[in-house]
Amino acid sequence: MRKPVRVLVVDDSALMRKLIPQMLAADDSIEVVGTAMDGSFALKKIDELKPDVVTLDLEMPGMNGIDTLKEIMRRHPLPVIVVSSHSTEGASITLKALGLGAFDFVTKPKDASLHMAETATELIAKVKTAPQCKVRPKLFPRVPSRADAPTDMPPQKIVRKSAGIPTRVVAIGISTGGPQALEFLLAQLPGDFPGTILIVQHMPAGFTDMFARRLDELCAMRVKEAQSGDVLEAGRVLVCPGSRHMKAKRLPLGDVIVLNDEERINGHRPSVDVLFRSVAEEFRSEAVGVLMTGMGDDGAEGLGAIKKAGGMTIAQSEDSCVVFGMPKAAIERGYAQRIVALDVLSATLQAMCNRHERSGGIGKAVEAGD
Repeated sequence: MRKPVRVLVVDDSALMRKLIPQMLAADDSIEVVGTAMDGSFALKKIDELKPDVVTLDLEMPGMNGIDTLKEIMRRHPLPVIVVSSHSTEGASITLKALGLGAFDFVTKPKDASLHMAETATELIAKVKTAPQCKVRPKLFPRVPSRADAPTDMPPQKIVRKSAGIPTRVVAIGISTGGPQALEFLLAQLPGDFPGTILIVQHMPAGFTDMFARRLDELCAMRVKEAQSGDVLEAGRVLVCPGSRHMKAKRLPLGDVIVLNDEERINGHRPSVDVLFRSVAEEFRSEAVGVLMTGMGDDGAEGLGAIKKAGGMTIAQSEDSCVVFGMPKAAIERGYAQRIVALDVLSATLQAMCNRHERSGGIGKAVEAGD
């Protein structure tokens, strides 16, 4: 019989130190071995109890959650699941924690009586997955950003009078481990990247806008949270808003994003499958589907739809994933034409989208009657 996953709960709230163990007690394969009310106490408990996973509140007096996380990553690289507030400040500090190596996060329910079961299900799934995955305080060496440049010569995003029609539509689906992986990938792409990139990252509402802003600061391409009606342009990255679905739509006057609030697919909203199927249907051979690190199998069937439509399909390699769930599902079903490590994914996408290797972009395909 498999040993239970040993969990240490760290939270300054006495209520949460009671509620989180109650949530986890619903699964016999999880054992809460202790609780701690602050960071200093947590580090001592880790030495004493040797947990497999730590749940960590970030907003604590004394040694705060970020400082605690840094010490955990330095002393005992364990999977850390952040328990975050739904506030703007909570979103900002959570993204910082993910950048420092936190495995994943769950948000505290705004109304415990209504959303406790949903939060418990999410937390249990992540706690059970965490011990099987790679702990990476720094996934890859940090890529220099515009903020690193001398103040007298700040690098700028490439300014164009017209961004132009993209050569391909690159649709990316990603979940656990995604923030670090996307920061690394997008920082390596040039501002004049000839394709357009659409991203579904499993995140709740309130987090994706800040995440898109963070990506925009770190890379040369233009990044924003998507809105219905946003035009697909070369050199542009659009991130699906949390708790909404995103589709791409080809229209006579331009290709645009359409958002909706339809039911969850594969338990997710946003769902990668929704984006991938729309890209397959609308852009066929002009589509590139990329399935990256994450739990579960969302996006696998959508990647199959892109392959069937004549597009290119990529799965991130196991050794470069934090969680190999989503790419593995697509590979096992035969939907991934290429398996690519994260450190060479940017070069792969640039080669696929390079105008000089093609007879023309999406606009030409439209003129030809596609």
